[in-house]
Amino acid sequence: MSTGLSIFVTVISLFTIFGCAYLLWWCWTDKMGVEEGKSMGHNFDGIEELNNPLPAWWTYMFIAMIIFGLGYLVAYPGLGNYPGLFKWKSAHLDVRSLEDIEKAKALAEQNGERVQYEREIARGKEITEPVFAKFRDRPVEDIARDPVAVQIGRRLFLQNCAQCHGADARGGVGFPNLTDNDWLYGGSAAAIKETLVKGRIAAMPGWEAALGDEGIKNMAAYVLSLSGRKVDATEAAAGKAQYALCAACHGAEGKGSVLSFTDPAQQAIGAPNLTDDIWLYGGSRRAVEATLRHGLAGVMPAWQQILGDDKIHLLTAYVYSLSNQPVN
Repeated sequence: MSTGLSIFVTVISLFTIFGCAYLLWWCWTDKMGVEEGKSMGHNFDGIEELNNPLPAWWTYMFIAMIIFGLGYLVAYPGLGNYPGLFKWKSAHLDVRSLEDIEKAKALAEQNGERVQYEREIARGKEITEPVFAKFRDRPVEDIARDPVAVQIGRRLFLQNCAQCHGADARGGVGFPNLTDNDWLYGGSAAAIKETLVKGRIAAMPGWEAALGDEGIKNMAAYVLSLSGRKVDATEAAAGKAQYALCAACHGAEGKGSVLSFTDPAQQAIGAPNLTDDIWLYGGSRRAVEATLRHGLAGVMPAWQQILGDDKIHLLTAYVYSLSNQPVN
């Protein structure tokens, strides 16, 4: 936090504690000028307030809490930017990227700081490492039939992937359905793992400048006709004449270019099949025109640094099982 905010927090914290201590002392030493047991001069609906001291045990409890509070603020971070004698912190704050996290971890280790989050992560790894080790050397296709492995993979999916693909993995607008057999980059175990490890970045350019408004409408008509939709024949014919702009990625017949990962000479660009009536961003005339006009740049993040090899392996098995043989 800023220096000004740090000073403000420090002043408020100490003022509150010492203010309570002063009030306790003031009451305890009878500074009110009224003899103990006598009336304070206040009467509410026939109920008179008397000058009765706090019970001794209550007073001692207040004193103990004040001492504890001051001790806590000295030992742990609570007074603004003061780190505390124990150099403890709950987590790395103000980090914005994986690179920032690694730098923060290195700096904390260098300064001898005790980061609770890192300690809990390390403890978690100690517990899960033997579990993950059981599946580490088994092929994805094999562990995809193992109920235990699939359940672990499902939990990883719900924690990390369900925000986009949904808890049932059926996706939504802009997020692929992982339970069918329509894969932009291939649905083999190797292809799924590659996607998880490296992520994906879509590269559908916008064609408004090249085609113009009329050209966009004609191209949309032709693209929709590829999947059997009823469109204006004149518009579709005009769009077909310009389809060469799209054929480089989607193929001359519009069947896309989902290339195999087994051939390193090929480059999987993930251009969708336009003939199957499966539309990631919507198949309405308006949605197709918007895609052609503005392009798309969807991003699937890379999970290697976040999850690591073992979790990626089990997550791959779970995703693979969704569109392949069911687990009994």
